[in-house]
Amino acid sequence: MARLSIEHLRKVYGEFTAVDDCSIDIADGEFLVLLGPSGCGKTTTLRMVAGFIQPTAGKITIGERDVTTLPPWKRNCGLVFQSYALFPHMTVAENVAFGLEMRKIAPADRAPRVTEALRLVRLTGLDERYPRQLSGGQQQRVALARALAIEPDVLLLDEPLSNLDAKLRQEVRVEIRDLQRKLGLTTIMVTHDQEEALTMADRLVVMEKGMVRQIGTQRELYEKPADRFVAGFIGRSAFLDGAMAEAGRFRSGGGLDISCKATASGPATLALRPERLAIGADAEACANRFPARVEHVSYLGALLDIDVRLTEQDRILLQVPNRPGAAEPKPGDMITIGWAEDAGLVYPREAKA
Repeated sequence: MARLSIEHLRKVYGEFTAVDDCSIDIADGEFLVLLGPSGCGKTTTLRMVAGFIQPTAGKITIGERDVTTLPPWKRNCGLVFQSYALFPHMTVAENVAFGLEMRKIAPADRAPRVTEALRLVRLTGLDERYPRQLSGGQQQRVALARALAIEPDVLLLDEPLSNLDAKLRQEVRVEIRDLQRKLGLTTIMVTHDQEEALTMADRLVVMEKGMVRQIGTQRELYEKPADRFVAGFIGRSAFLDGAMAEAGRFRSGGGLDISCKATASGPATLALRPERLAIGADAEACANRFPARVEHVSYLGALLDIDVRLTEQDRILLQVPNRPGAAEPKPGDMITIGWAEDAGLVYPREAKA
């Protein structure tokens, strides 16, 4: 285990800034997930930690060691690639032993470490098989065993589950999380999959355009997103553009007067989580109640997604339980929707790019 510190990390390619002033502290044994859309800088950040990309500026510390300029093999980081990167001409055991061999570990000392790594990932007995003889999930476990065999200070996972089907992805992410907890490994994982991030992380780092937008637990990011981007990226939100008419009153672009807890002023955006909106009789006790026309209904089993229009400019999505025997709204129906005063989060209006 080792504490990992990233201080003011920056990477510039010509006129393009891939990572801009990134600072993160990861505690011993913490599982941190870098989350964001494609091109946000999360993989570049991970590869700078691994030593495959040299930062333009900033500092990386593992434990008490400044590793910013050290080559990858001197950092003692275990890395699992998105593509597994297994050698097809090597057996499972030879693939797992590769990192040990590169570190000049004696053959007699390699064997027990390979055996233990394969036991940890539940691949005992498959040592003599080749990657082509394994399933995708088994290949992923071999890549993980290879990273664990070197007894890393930090484990780095670069979208390790993206090549697996949905069912297998769920199973393997639980296995990885359980193994990380058991070993107490300081871990950073990169993903663009929200569900993956929310179920695996101790804390999340949301990135956009090379910058850190927010760091926090799942609950902090979902219930108190720092800005409109985070509110839209973590979970789902409906957005109404408008302005703060006065403290506690937001006026939408379509002219709706909405009670809220904000005291800001000027152009603003109101964010609403779909599950915090009520419909019909459930909306009667809400501080904000409006008639709405149903535009579209999506059946999701236990839930219904209902897309409604409040005015020509104001359209939102609400999510309600699918109650047996309850009447299901249809496109064109007029309904009442409502939400509490504290359900809406107000952000300054962001300039369009």
